[in-house]
Amino acid sequence: MFLTVSKRVEFSASRRLHVRRWSAAENLAAFGPETDARFGTGRNYVAYFVFSGEVNPSNGMLMNISEIKNRVGLILHEKFDHKFLNENNPDFAEMPPTTENVARQLFRDVAPLFAASDAKLVACHLRESEARSATFYENGAADVNVWFEFSAARQTMSPHLSREENTERFGAAASPHGHGHHYRARLTLRAEAGSSASDSIPHDRISEAVDSFIHELDHKNLNHEVAALEDRPITTESLAAFLFERARDARLPMVRVRLFERPDFFAEHWGGDGYFLGMQQHFSAAHRLHSSALSQAENLELYGKCNNERGHGHRYLVEGTIGGVYDPRSGTLYDFEALRNGMRAALLPWQDKHLDLETEEFCARPSTGENIVDALWPRMDRELGDRLARLRLWETPNNRFTLRRM
Repeated sequence: MFLTVSKRVEFSASRRLHVRRWSAAENLAAFGPETDARFGTGRNYVAYFVFSGEVNPSNGMLMNISEIKNRVGLILHEKFDHKFLNENNPDFAEMPPTTENVARQLFRDVAPLFAASDAKLVACHLRESEARSATFYENGAADVNVWFEFSAARQTMSPHLSREENTERFGAAASPHGHGHHYRARLTLRAEAGSSASDSIPHDRISEAVDSFIHELDHKNLNHEVAALEDRPITTESLAAFLFERARDARLPMVRVRLFERPDFFAEHWGGDGYFLGMQQHFSAAHRLHSSALSQAENLELYGKCNNERGHGHRYLVEGTIGGVYDPRSGTLYDFEALRNGMRAALLPWQDKHLDLETEEFCARPSTGENIVDALWPRMDRELGDRLARLRLWETPNNRFTLRRM
């Protein structure tokens, strides 16, 4: 199992996407119309700093997550927040401050601050806007995420199944009268380690591909108006694979596609046999961060206000992602209702409980986010047929804990 802890921080900056040695036409092709913003245009950035390491059994923490914000804040204040990056940050004097380049520089600036820590910075994820984000990894590779939306009607069915089989498998969603979704798709493209910091996947190529997807799918009946889908199952999994194939045909360096059918449910395709389904569920619980291995003074110093004797609480958000074998005949990886019910069953024992006082899992260890996600994994994995691939827990929007199956 691979555990990561992520801290979310925000900052605001302006920047111009422009390379001085390029012509206006070259800059426009690479960066789009924003390149004409001579004095910069602004963004409200959201950054996630992702750490990995071993959990300290005495305090239940991989690291003191508040330290991330404290140390990162110094870098943001000095070099990024409320700056015109092209002129106020020397790292972008020649390098265009694209989303992936800003993520790269944040990683390089922050990693040395934790060099002496047991936890290691392994990635920096940066969201620039609703349509663009990027992740820079410790191995030097970077993922660029491009988001777009479309609305479409569909009958959930497979042309390879009989009418009776479709009804049995998909229930009301198999109605021939159809239903609709507002889809949100994320294309993840890869910039390999060693690529130049001035290299960027051209805006015109991405824009042309996205425009073609929207033209083909938006406000269409997917079963009857999209010729390329005629012989395919009309399921979320199949549609994610369709988008992956279309993007690859458009010469985009694809890594994966995530397609949200609704805000709490998505399918992913990574090419080949790589299919995943993800769902989000909430549960509410009280807890107190406290370790019996520490003195009262040590507990207070380490956990601060979270050590309040009467406890406090969260509305936790849990995201379970499952893998397994995709069935090309039905176009499904797993049953939607089984996924939702399995997650609900796994979370029910903690709903409206005080984790430290009313559950077995935390009677002898602190109810930190690290320990919560660790305790939840085996129960949820069992409920989902041992197919859990990734489990995420948001304690708050700023603190995220993730376990992945290696």
